[in-house]
Amino acid sequence: MTTRADQASFYPDVLAKGSLAAILQGAADENGIFIPVAVSESDPLYYATVASKVPHRNNLAVSAYTWKRWWSIRGEESFQGMELIGGNTDDLTQIVRAAQAWHEGVAPAEIRHAAPFVHLSGRFEVPDNDPAQLAESEWQHLRTRAAEAEWPEFQALVEAAYGEPALRALYPFTSHWTLRFSTNTRPGITDLGLFLNAHRGGRYTLSNSLFETEILGEAVTAVELASVAVRHLPPGFEPVASGA
Repeated sequence: MTTRADQASFYPDVLAKGSLAAILQGAADENGIFIPVAVSESDPLYYATVASKVPHRNNLAVSAYTWKRWWSIRGEESFQGMELIGGNTDDLTQIVRAAQAWHEGVAPAEIRHAAPFVHLSGRFEVPDNDPAQLAESEWQHLRTRAAEAEWPEFQALVEAAYGEPALRALYPFTSHWTLRFSTNTRPGITDLGLFLNAHRGGRYTLSNSLFETEILGEAVTAVELASVAVRHLPPGFEPVASGA
């Protein structure tokens, strides 16, 4: 548990001003930046938010680490609550630059130009919540995540599934690094019950549960397993629909 002494050691300025929001507002003022910073009612010393002008974004969340002087951000789209941008830094100027861009509705890639510490999730914004575009956005997130994972087999699996039109038309998601599919977007995912797994060393399996209680197919390449997965899709399902 973080003690008052920890707070005084890492964030004496925050303690002096009474909130992280006050410190962010001060950093913004010093840099000639306008952002509407809101105080967190639950924990004002460690959390603050910055609203966006565009309705398809949630407030940017800014939080402080408890074990060192460091801050993180998380910016989500509003329909599903999925992350568009994140990142952490010890530079408050970088934080308020990212917050300003988020507030103004600047595209995620441009936010990264304004504040290089920002990490892009790979998702793109879908202001009208079109289900097909939300599915494509999630695919781009998974492809980004797989490319960063330093796990070639998993990346190959994601790319092979994306390369199959029948799978690409579905809404993808993962749990415990298992690739799964839904006929609806979040928040109301409808799981198709297909579990695609990549195993280090080049083995790929399709099963009917997270714990592989029944193996439905096995392959030595990701492309082969994606083809097997297509053959196990239920007949006659509709294009991906909204999970609202």
